[in-house]
Amino acid sequence: MPELPEVERAARLIREVASGCIIAEVDTAEDNIVYSGVTHEEFARSIVNRTVSGVGRYGKVFYIELDGEGRMPVLHFGMTGMVQVKGQQATYYKRTPRKAATDWPPRFMKFILHLHNPSTGASTELAFLDARRLGRIRLCAAPLSEPPISALGFDPLLSMPALSDFAQRVRARACPIKALLLDQSFSAGVGNWVADEILYHARVHPEERCNALTEAQLAALHWQTAEVCRVAVSVNADDSKFPENWLFKHRWDKGKKTKHTLTLPDGKPATIKWVTVGGRTSAYVAELQHLRATAEPASTPRSTRTRKRKADDQESESDLTPLSESEHETTSGTGRRKTRRSKYFPAAPEMIQTTNVKRARTSLNRATKAGT
Repeated sequence: MPELPEVERAARLIREVASGCIIAEVDTAEDNIVYSGVTHEEFARSIVNRTVSGVGRYGKVFYIELDGEGRMPVLHFGMTGMVQVKGQQATYYKRTPRKAATDWPPRFMKFILHLHNPSTGASTELAFLDARRLGRIRLCAAPLSEPPISALGFDPLLSMPALSDFAQRVRARACPIKALLLDQSFSAGVGNWVADEILYHARVHPEERCNALTEAQLAALHWQTAEVCRVAVSVNADDSKFPENWLFKHRWDKGKKTKHTLTLPDGKPATIKWVTVGGRTSAYVAELQHLRATAEPASTPRSTRTRKRKADDQESESDLTPLSESEHETTSGTGRRKTRRSKYFPAAPEMIQTTNVKRARTSLNRATKAGT
């Protein structure tokens, strides 16, 4: 999913291409999922013949500022959203595919802005694409003071809180720190890879409980939350220009035959491990990120602590586009149909019952064999 650095790159591109231009025409594709609270026709009517005065971003949301009266586009990429300028490749997340096309109009287009610059007489076209339809297109009169932006937490580049405030907010929670960083109502724009990078440089284990963090760990987290985003944005989210000591360059190697080359400060090979936290696969370096004891009081009954931890561990990235039931069905690479379920759509009771019967039969067969 595009995170703060990638969304800032898209905002910059639109700013460079569209600022000062008149939206002479708008092409839209009907989509009652991606268009939220507005139809594609209403979207087009609301922005046509208006001039782009700027482009802003907050967290993973970006918006196009228009002159005159009326609402403005507020956009969210979801999992696979991107923007594309006519004649150029789209702003792909992570890396551009080898067969990336510049065909026009592009596939999975949701809208195309026909832009005219009155100062230079130049014209161009800008498209918003979304293959998986998990992005959102909205219209807001005041983007920063209306949902979805008004419901977000601090932006690491635009509104990073003071250390004391940051520490207080973190220690008020008992969930794993990785789950908290992914919560968009806490830190807007931090996604999976950014959170892993922050925790790696801060030397904090992703499963460390928020209320167990030391003063030194909180200070390191506060600094790295802003610093990782700043560095990534400074190179326009071009991962080939990320520092060589970043975990990003190696965190994608899980399950691959090729071995990573990340080293420890003393030059020895680093051991990268993976663990699921907050519903997301998290990479960490075993030698540098150690899991300490939790801060939950010993007087708390074990059963209560277990239930609480399970609930906390299930906290996933709080985002703006929750999946619908149909979007949890995928096709595996083997060609057989598989259904991937989440906490929102657990297994049906009859499936659970069948599984329990099979387990009981297996246990009985084993006991019978042992007796003979």
